[in-house]
Amino acid sequence: MPIVISGVPVEEAPPDTRSLFLGAPNLKDAAAQFTVIPSKMVGSHGLIYVGQREFASTVSHDKNVSIIGSDDCTTCLIVILRHTGSGAIILAHMDGADVDGSVHILVNRIQEMSVGYEGSVHILVNRIQEMSVGYEGRLELNLIGGFADPRAHSERLSISILHAFHRQMTDIDLVLACIGDLNTTYRGGIAWPFIYGVGVYIKTGEIFPAIFPDKGPDMSLRTARIFTNGQQQLMDIYDCGLGLMRLGPFTYPPLRGVDLWLQQSDDLIVSHLSPSPEVEPPNFSQKIRAALNFIRKHQFPAITVFPDGRPKFYRKIENGGMWIEIQY
Repeated sequence: MPIVISGVPVEEAPPDTRSLFLGAPNLKDAAAQFTVIPSKMVGSHGLIYVGQREFASTVSHDKNVSIIGSDDCTTCLIVILRHTGSGAIILAHMDGADVDGSVHILVNRIQEMSVGYEGSVHILVNRIQEMSVGYEGRLELNLIGGFADPRAHSERLSISILHAFHRQMTDIDLVLACIGDLNTTYRGGIAWPFIYGVGVYIKTGEIFPAIFPDKGPDMSLRTARIFTNGQQQLMDIYDCGLGLMRLGPFTYPPLRGVDLWLQQSDDLIVSHLSPSPEVEPPNFSQKIRAALNFIRKHQFPAITVFPDGRPKFYRKIENGGMWIEIQY
């Protein structure tokens, strides 16, 4: 079943983003309106932050989390899937790894969280249905991120994601595509992303440009997972039924040359380890150094980080602020 735009099913997935916007000028208008919204600085209260190659899902009545979001997005895309009846929502930060598998996981999850809404297809793509028992509604897709980067990483990822959603077994309404050229500004002749991050108010579904100084617990571990390409699949980091954040368990292959990389300058790290070195946020080299130090200390995370083969769990402290690790 196809992607739907303004109530009209799209017969064939677009070959490129330019074709998408030529055929759907309303998407172009929506993206233009979105890029002029000022970014909000979001604190830790009620926040679940989603890192690269991660996703989190929850429901509108979640008592522990009120905002879900992600940032530091240059050539990656932030994917937001919401069921209009139940309010169940998923946010993922996708970087091109296992796009088909990742999209299948997201649609599965949102359908599991929405079981029982009228017109629901089989539970072969399962999770948003569970969280929406008895609700009518549709699935709305929002894509934010990427830009007109000179290497066309964003373009390839955008089209790959659109095609993957187009192959799903249920109609999905594309309501916002602030991607590619529509998320690009120029400074000194260099293309930059307009928007690096977004947040979503869980109760209302409102999406807004955002910056997140607090990215949650164990970011060095989470970045190490990406940096080593230890896992291609999206990692589910939140159990809304328990109100707990979870990481792992996972492993990654030993990384050679860690000490050599740590001796390099910040400029060299950015220029060699980023797909878009000209426009990376200022914290990029710091984040990579922290991950490299973590990898050096934990060469075999299955032994030193997840010795019992179970996830690490975290809960919000009572005032809804920081996540603290717990035994569960």
